[in-house]
Amino acid sequence: MSPLHIVPPADDAALQDWRHVHNTVIPTHGLSLEDVRERAVRHRLEVAYLDGALVGCSTVRPPVDGTATVIARVLAAHRGRGYGAELYTRGLDRARQWGAEAIETVVLASNEDGLRFALRHGFAETERYLLPGDTIPWIDLRLT
Repeated sequence: MSPLHIVPPADDAALQDWRHVHNTVIPTHGLSLEDVRERAVRHRLEVAYLDGALVGCSTVRPPVDGTATVIARVLAAHRGRGYGAELYTRGLDRARQWGAEAIETVVLASNEDGLRFALRHGFAETERYLLPGDTIPWIDLRLT
């Protein structure tokens, strides 16, 4: 049994935890609490805790044209212990329950740990791009 407690954010405190992980891992694209509330309506969000301490979060975007996006984020102090793999596996299972035929993810290029994680888990880079106003590229990857 996993030591992680992984739950959908059910209140503003949990949404703030999800937001904290997101904004820490992706500092160039900070989200407000209202942004996170809106995402929680469209996507499956989860927050992971270990003995009450915040560890990570995940996002699963429902399939569009058969392709779902699964993103797992883990705070630096908790990386390398399999928590990202657990979040990713849960997200992958959810995407497949929703009927996804293909899986993609997206990583900020400065997140070297996240890119290594995606490549180790069978993703291949498909595109690099800059969003308006950004200086660090995003990397889209597809599960092969």
